[in-house]
Amino acid sequence: MGLFTQIVTLPLAPVRGVGWVMERVLEAAENEYYDPAPVKRELAELERRLVAGEIDEETFDRREDELLDRLEEIRAHQQGGQT
Repeated sequence: MGLFTQIVTLPLAPVRGVGWVMERVLEAAENEYYDPAPVKRELAELERRLVAGEIDEETFDRREDELLDRLEEIRAHQQGGQT
């Protein structure tokens, strides 16, 4: 970008800055949402609660299915991002 272009587009700098910040926020949110570690921790905690008798088998099965579906979604997203 030449000096003249930079001078002419200088009034748009705040808009570009806000756009850049929004991209970084979205990127961070997606990284957090698609992190499998919290889902795996929740699966382990769920199993611990079943063994301790805090929840019944039906509750365990229902929640486990939800968490495994979530892990599958995460894996699909990660594989889609690698191609």
